[in-house]
Amino acid sequence: MLDFQNVSDFINIIKIIINLGGKMRILKIILASLFLLPLSYQAVATPTGQDLGDKWCSDVKMHFYAGGPEAGGFAGIVAAGAMNAIRDTGADAEIIYSEWDFEKMVRQLRESVGLGVDAIAMMGHPGDDALMPLARQAADSGILMTYQNVDPAGVRAKYGGGYVGANLATQGKALAREAIRQFGFEAGDHAIVMVPIGDYARAQREDGARIIFEEHGMTVTVLDGDPKYASDPNMTIPIFSAALNANPETKVIVHSGSDIMNVAEGIAKAAGYGPNELLQIGFDTSPQIMSAFEKGYVHLTSDQQPFLQGYLPVLSLCQTAVLGTGAINQDTGAGFVDTNNYKAVKALADAGLR
Repeated sequence: MLDFQNVSDFINIIKIIINLGGKMRILKIILASLFLLPLSYQAVATPTGQDLGDKWCSDVKMHFYAGGPEAGGFAGIVAAGAMNAIRDTGADAEIIYSEWDFEKMVRQLRESVGLGVDAIAMMGHPGDDALMPLARQAADSGILMTYQNVDPAGVRAKYGGGYVGANLATQGKALAREAIRQFGFEAGDHAIVMVPIGDYARAQREDGARIIFEEHGMTVTVLDGDPKYASDPNMTIPIFSAALNANPETKVIVHSGSDIMNVAEGIAKAAGYGPNELLQIGFDTSPQIMSAFEKGYVHLTSDQQPFLQGYLPVLSLCQTAVLGTGAINQDTGAGFVDTNNYKAVKALADAGLR
């Protein structure tokens, strides 16, 4: 059947044929053209089998967990990555915010599984014990799961799923080693390390820094980094002030995340320290951390690229759901940002992309 969008093309063909002469010949060629023209048009207009096209993941209903509050610094970058992936794939996705409340994450995950979505990208902070029953229920229901930021290795070993994030077990140790190299710490020097003690799956990063400092002969004061501090980092200022007052010989503070290191200037000033009088190091980047680098209140950070922790889990779930591919596993630890190179990433950090 003739595709009428091609009538003008077809008339032009007929005119060419008429100019060739011969009525019977005209009739035969017209009949052949009636079959060939629509097929030729279809071959040009249809995407190739290797082109997924726009909105190729639109049939996949997904819940993505950003971890912190909707306006949060680190969670905001993670969410930005997820939003870009949702736009690029067309996934039917909702972003879930949890204020870094691990119990709330579990309640929300229970709701996601109960709703019967197709796929879930989950923060691993609640740990293996809390996530295992819900991962089992998701697997029994055919719901795909992957994880970001904190790796629930036991859950993944049993029920599958990828992990996108830094290797926490090595990231903190690497930060401490780099600090020793850059700042020349010696045995007997004092450090304050904030460790989220309640869940070692999450705490192993900061505790790794403690381990390396102590192996180097340094003395370490450990402060409990309650997860709620990430939602209101100003709560840590009096805690650090008290610790610094009790340990005036302190050379360095290790922060437990970008949300807390965002107030590094306030921490130093509240305790009576000026620029570059107290070394402050930690993890991640943000506009506030870039400003603190410029002012002399932050000196070293380990970048774990939270944008990728948003983008890649969405892409991974879409690929598995649509193409049947294996899950993406990616160590997003990108190395160190310090006083010598922070300007190279400042524009991206200020834009909320790094």
